[in-house]
Amino acid sequence: MATNLELFADYFQIHVLDDDSEATETGIGDVWTEQAVRDGLGVAEHALAIGTAVNVTVDVTFDLFPGQPDDDSAEFDHVVEASLNLASGRLVVLGCTDYVPDAARFDMPAGWIRVRASRRNLEAAAFPDLDCEDEPEDMEEIRIQAWPAPQSPPNIIKRWAPPDA
Repeated sequence: MATNLELFADYFQIHVLDDDSEATETGIGDVWTEQAVRDGLGVAEHALAIGTAVNVTVDVTFDLFPGQPDDDSAEFDHVVEASLNLASGRLVVLGCTDYVPDAARFDMPAGWIRVRASRRNLEAAAFPDLDCEDEPEDMEEIRIQAWPAPQSPPNIIKRWAPPDA
């Protein structure tokens, strides 16, 4: 069953991490290499940073699966996947400056999981119509799916590039 969240994407990112990760205390800013910024995905063993097109609130839908979900990347602008070592068996989803104790938590089997972040409505969110800037149709949508899976390299399934300004 999907859980809907509204998260503040401060510094153009949200985080997905193991509840026992040091990232809950120290953050994961060091994952943002030039390539990670282009990919919209910063990867550490126990934490992921998902880039956003905006530095405001984003709609997030989170869903757990027993196995890999179907590929529906055609419905999204940007889709990335990465592995995460979920040693605690609790996954935390939050904005990067959110108060960690209040963050959403989800129980999963401990061990390696795969996380797919699918983002849409990026152009409207990044370049909103100034007459309706705070309207729902200008909000970036992020769907995060997670399932148990062996560790594997990050994968950029579909890449969005902002239009020339």
